[in-house]
Amino acid sequence: MSAVEDRREADRDIEQVFGLVPEFFQRVPDYLLPTEWASFKSLMLSDQTAIPNKYKEMIGLAVSGATRCRYCAYFHAEAARLFGASEEEINETALIAKHTMGWSTYLNTLQFDYDAFTEEFDRIAAHLRQEMASGVPA
Repeated sequence: MSAVEDRREADRDIEQVFGLVPEFFQRVPDYLLPTEWASFKSLMLSDQTAIPNKYKEMIGLAVSGATRCRYCAYFHAEAARLFGASEEEINETALIAKHTMGWSTYLNTLQFDYDAFTEEFDRIAAHLRQEMASGVPA
């Protein structure tokens, strides 16, 4: 099959799934579209992955906020809603992303020692595991 025939097949599949072929897929070169679409469809749309679709979209939304991509933020927020995310979950996703980015900025700006940080966190995790195993709330 030629790249153009592969493209037509991928376009048909995209249109069947989405009802149209979005411009962002139209602009992908013919030789790459079948691979890009297969990857997108398998990872982002399949319910046969390790992470449920709603959570994949919430992860995408958090990353979109961090990278300041309004296209991705819109896509992932709407997709999260399609997969059942509530407005409260979407809001909390944004707050978690904000919180993570803030701590990342703080830790990286002050150049905390990475080895010391991971050693401390390993101690924290061991403590929390022990607390959880004993049924004592942290």
